[in-house]
Amino acid sequence: MTDFLRVADLGDRLGEVVALARRLKDDRSIGAGHLAGRQVGLFFEKPSLRTRVSTEVSIRRLGGDPVVLTAEGIGLGTREAVADVARVLDRMLDAIAMRVFDHRTLEAIALHARAPVVNLLSDRAHPCQALADLATIEDHKPVADSVVTYVGDANNVAVSLAWGVHLMGGEARIAAPPGYRVEPSILPEGVVVFDDPVEAVIGADVVYTDVWTSMGQEAEREARLRAFAGWSVDLALFRRAEPDAIFLHCLPAHRGEEVASEVMEHPRSRVFDQAEYRLHSFSALLLTLL
Repeated sequence: MTDFLRVADLGDRLGEVVALARRLKDDRSIGAGHLAGRQVGLFFEKPSLRTRVSTEVSIRRLGGDPVVLTAEGIGLGTREAVADVARVLDRMLDAIAMRVFDHRTLEAIALHARAPVVNLLSDRAHPCQALADLATIEDHKPVADSVVTYVGDANNVAVSLAWGVHLMGGEARIAAPPGYRVEPSILPEGVVVFDDPVEAVIGADVVYTDVWTSMGQEAEREARLRAFAGWSVDLALFRRAEPDAIFLHCLPAHRGEEVASEVMEHPRSRVFDQAEYRLHSFSALLLTLL
């Protein structure tokens, strides 16, 4: 079985998982009962809405049992060594899905557990979000024929999106202000990095953004608001993209900051389709890994 810590871990199966997610959206009977008798651990070190609901509902729809674990209950790395936790969970669970602050925690769990380990979010990557993003894009037009522009904080979401678009044959662009750009060495070859959001969205089929201040960065809020001044995806910027371009946001959104409310509610906004795909893409992932 394979761990899913980053988008590239699926290799050639990435397109297959995205296609399955789209089929599951139309036919929820697919995979029904497939996880009967299986237990999937869900560990949350960070709060969540979409991830928590989508994973629990997904596991139950497939006939499995979600086992929800919290940081307070386990004391990962404090009350008990990470390696010991991994080996205990491995004896009791068929898969371990984790939302953590530090990506190294996932790597340590994966090193000591034979069951598949799934990254529900870490500081380095958000691959489950990327699966939902790719499925949403495919509903609009093939990723392979798309230019996908991410505008704003070049964070874990931006990195996973870029990898997903690249692996499915599309063109990924990232536009971010100085000090908030991603290290080029962790991006796939061919991703174009812009320092001008207007230039980046010209010709784009998809315009994507995320919050400027993510969970755990609250102390940086004022500095970030100053740094990102002029980087909001408003109607003027969105209109620079292709006439049929869609807008994506992984949520939660801070309307009036990284995105204007008019863009969130635009007829070509797909943010809630994208949120729904968190459910179907996680189901597709479990059906593939298990």
